[in-house]
Amino acid sequence: MTLSLGWLSALVAGFISVHVLQRLYFPYFWRDLLFLLKVIRYGVKLEMFKLTSSVFTVLDRFIQQAQRIPNKPFVIYDGSIYTYRDIETRSNRLANVFLERVKLKKGDCVALSMNNEPDFLCVWFGLAKVGCSIAFLNTNIKPKSLLHCFNSCGAKTLIVGSDLVESLDGVLSSLLEDDIQVWTMKNQSEHTQVQTLLDKIDVASDRPVPAVLRSCTSLKSPTLYIFTSGTTGLPKAAVITHLQSLKAAAGFWAFGVTEDDVMYIPLPLYHSAASLIGIGGTIYLGATCVLKKKFSASQFWNDCRKHNVTVFQYIGELCRYLCNQPKTEVDKVHKVRIGVGNGLRQDVWREFLNRFGNIKMCEVYGSTEGNLVFMNHIGKIGTVGRSNFIYRLLFKYNLVKYDMVKDEPVKDQHGFCQQVDRGETGLLLSKVSALTPFFGYAGSKQLTEKKLLRNVFVKGDAYFNTGDLMAEDQKGFICFRDRVGDTFRWKGENVATTEVTEILGLVDFIQEVNVYGVAVPGHEGRAGMAAMIVRPGLTFNGQKLFEHVMKDLPAYARPLFLRLQEFMEMTSTFKQQKFKLVQSGFNPSTVTDPLYVLDYQQKSYIPLTDSIYQSILAGERKL
Repeated sequence: MTLSLGWLSALVAGFISVHVLQRLYFPYFWRDLLFLLKVIRYGVKLEMFKLTSSVFTVLDRFIQQAQRIPNKPFVIYDGSIYTYRDIETRSNRLANVFLERVKLKKGDCVALSMNNEPDFLCVWFGLAKVGCSIAFLNTNIKPKSLLHCFNSCGAKTLIVGSDLVESLDGVLSSLLEDDIQVWTMKNQSEHTQVQTLLDKIDVASDRPVPAVLRSCTSLKSPTLYIFTSGTTGLPKAAVITHLQSLKAAAGFWAFGVTEDDVMYIPLPLYHSAASLIGIGGTIYLGATCVLKKKFSASQFWNDCRKHNVTVFQYIGELCRYLCNQPKTEVDKVHKVRIGVGNGLRQDVWREFLNRFGNIKMCEVYGSTEGNLVFMNHIGKIGTVGRSNFIYRLLFKYNLVKYDMVKDEPVKDQHGFCQQVDRGETGLLLSKVSALTPFFGYAGSKQLTEKKLLRNVFVKGDAYFNTGDLMAEDQKGFICFRDRVGDTFRWKGENVATTEVTEILGLVDFIQEVNVYGVAVPGHEGRAGMAAMIVRPGLTFNGQKLFEHVMKDLPAYARPLFLRLQEFMEMTSTFKQQKFKLVQSGFNPSTVTDPLYVLDYQQKSYIPLTDSIYQSILAGERKL
C-alpha cells in the first residue's frame, strides 16, 4: 500500500513538474497544437480532392448553404436583408442571362467592375455557375491600366456597375475596338453600345443552370484574377485558383468564428481580403455579413451595434481611423469580439484595445498571389503570425540576409543566400513546392518569374520572394519590419519606416504620419522625411518634436524634413501612398505644403526656406 502511494505521489509530482515546465518554456504549446490540428485537418480535406478528382468549391458550398439555411440572412446591405435563397435565386437568373443573352460559355474570362453591393455577389456567383473565371477590377483604375487588365487576363466581356458607367468615358471606344462587349447593371443605358442586364434579369428563369458547367476536377484551376497594384507599374493579374479560395475561406473558422457570428466587411470586394476571406469565410460557416459600400469611421460602431456585429475585417490604417474619432461614452458598448486583418501597428493596436475593449485582433500575413500565410492566432500585440517546428516542417520558409544598398539578398562564396539568426531582420522567402505552389500572374511569364528566386540554398530550388523584411523571435512570433522598397539607408544605416512612424505617432499633436526616404544631391542613400497631419485643435510645435526625436530616435533615423498636409493620400486598401511623396521631394518652390527642416542649432524644426534649400544643394548645410 505504501509502495503504491509512493508511485502515485511520484506520478502526480511528475505531471505537475511537466506542467510547470511546459508553462514556463512552452507556454503556447497546447494553443499551437490545437490550431495546427485544425489547419492540418482542413489541409487533408483539400488533399482528398486530388484523389477523387472532384473539387467541392466555395460556390458549391454556397449552393449547399442556400439549400440548408435558405431563409437565413446572408448579406445585410444599406438596411436591407438578403437571405441565402435571395442571392441564390438572383444569381441563377443572372446565370441564365449570361448563357442565353450574353452568350458566355464555360472557360470564358469576364471582367467585373462594381462597387460593394449585393449584386456584386450575384454577378460573381452567376458567372461562376456557367463556368467563367472572373477578373475583379479595381474601381479606381485609370483608362490605361484598364486596357492593360483586359490584355492580361484575356477577358472579352466587361460587366460594370450602374454607378460606374460614366467611368468608361474615354476608354469605351477602345474596348469596343478590341471586340470587348460591355454590359451594365441597368434597365436602360445612355450609351447605345453598352448593353443592359437588369431588364433581362426580370424576365429570366431562376432555375439552376446545369451543374456540369461549374464542375471542376482540379484545385489548380483558375477561378478568379485579382489585380495587385504595383507602386509604379501597371496592375498584375494574380491567378487565384480554387485551392487558394478554399484556403482563404477557412480563415474565419481557423480563428474560432462560428455560424452564429455576424461579420462586418467594409473593404472593397475586388480586394482578396474582402472577397476570399470575408465573403468566402461567411459562406463556409453559413454565417451573416454586413456589407458596406465604403468604409466610414463615423458609422462603424453604430453599424456594429445596430446589427450585433461580432467580427470585423480591417486592413492598413482602418483601426487608426477609428481611434481618431471623437471619444464617446459608448465606445465599449458593442458585441465585437474578433478583428481579422493585417497592417495593425503596435501603438494603434494598444490604443484600440484600451479604448474599445477586449477584442481579439487576429493578424493575417500573406499577399494575394503568395504561397505562404502566417496567422497570429495567439493575438500577441505587434506580431503578424506564429510559427513552430511543426509549421516549419509543413511550410518551408526562410529569412535571409538582405543588402539594402544593392537591393538584393546577401550571397555567400558559393552564391547561395544566408539565413539570419533568430531575432534578426531578413527577407522572407517561401519555398515553392507541391504543398505550397505559386501560380503567378496571368498573361506574363516574365512577371511570374520575377517574383521567384532560384538556386537560393541549393541548385535547382525556387522560392517566392515576398519583398518583406521580417523577424522571428525566440518564441516563434513573426514580426513585420518593412517592405524592401520602403526601407531606406542613411548614414550607413538601414532605417525602417514603420519604426520611425510609431515613434512619431506618440507626439500628441500628430494625428497621422507617413515616413519615407528622399534623395539629397551630393549624399548617399536617402534622408528621412515625414509627411504628417496635425491633430484638429492642436498646433505644430517644432521644438517639442525636436526634443522627442532627439530622445527616442538615433541620429540616422531622425526625419530631416517634414511636410504638413491637410489630408494623406491613401491606396484603395487603406495603405499610405509613399511613391508620389518620394518623387516630389523637399523643394519648397515645387511643394505647396508647408515644409520644415531639422535644425540642431535652434533645437527645433524650422521652416524650410528656399535659401536653406539652396544651401543644402550646395553642400553648405550639414545634414
